[in-house]
Amino acid sequence: MTIYKTDGRGRRYTDIVQTVGDTPCVRLNRTGPAHVSMFVKVESFNPLSSVKDRLALNIIESAEREGQLKPGQTVVEATSGNTGIGLAMVCAAKGYPLVITMAESFSIERRRLMRFLGAKVVLTPKEERGIGMYDAAKKLAADNGWFFAGQFENAANADIHESTTAREILADFEDSPLDYWVTGYGTGGTVTGVARALRRERPNCKIIVSEPHNATLLGSGLPQERNADDSPNGSHPAWEPHVIQGWTPDFIPKVLQEGIDSAFFDEVRPVDGMKGMAMAQHLAANEGILTGVSGGSALLTAVEVAETAPEGSVILVMLPDTGERYLSTPLFESIPAEMNDEEKALFASTR
Repeated sequence: MTIYKTDGRGRRYTDIVQTVGDTPCVRLNRTGPAHVSMFVKVESFNPLSSVKDRLALNIIESAEREGQLKPGQTVVEATSGNTGIGLAMVCAAKGYPLVITMAESFSIERRRLMRFLGAKVVLTPKEERGIGMYDAAKKLAADNGWFFAGQFENAANADIHESTTAREILADFEDSPLDYWVTGYGTGGTVTGVARALRRERPNCKIIVSEPHNATLLGSGLPQERNADDSPNGSHPAWEPHVIQGWTPDFIPKVLQEGIDSAFFDEVRPVDGMKGMAMAQHLAANEGILTGVSGGSALLTAVEVAETAPEGSVILVMLPDTGERYLSTPLFESIPAEMNDEEKALFASTR
């Protein structure tokens, strides 16, 4: 019998925010072609189960250091969910009230989690898209003197990925090739921050960015119109509604613009979100790894890249969050709550 043991983490934490980061890279054994090695970086190991815990922590702590956020001041942010959940965790731990604006089209689990963590959640009409929730958050901040977290423009977003996510990847592959790094984008913080380090320290690693096939903002080549404060001036003309929650808002964030201007991406590939859901289900059933639609879509993109990759290539894929964020969405639509005929037969055999 195998006996598993652990040495613990070697420290005791003074609060939950100290546990952000240090997520594992895990090899896949039943996914992708045999001539490559595929790994996933499982960001659901963060305390509130998504990559957005990183930027939430750095935005708050950077604002504290710079005197932009005063003790007890209310924080407000526009989010599709994961950033809001991360902010709710950080604000609860540090004693800041939090107000979230979120389009009503995003999953119910997310708003309930944020409220469970003590945040107020203001739902904006789905017809107003991401711009609607963004504008609502900015107005609430201006009208009430609240701190606007501004994940889409805040430099602290990409900075935390350069200083933590990228360092973890480089350390985990210190004695190994890393030929491809595959990710999607929401705010653009992950891809911009990690790409800074990879371009500098692993220049031969190809950076592949994926986006919904019916919302190819980067693939269109069309620029994003911006206001004087770098906020988006309306929706991007290439955007259409898509099923990959957390990816590709209806504008190109300023944080992502650095990646465009610096040519950080070797390739931008469109992906069908419905097929991404199927890949997320495959990953759970065949690798025991639970991820959401965005993770499944990024992995599907990576598998497509792997098909033509040279023999022995090493590919790392970002998995942004956990599949449990999507219980009320089409990702779990085919998963019944009641027993099927085979399960009923198994039960009957015990009587």
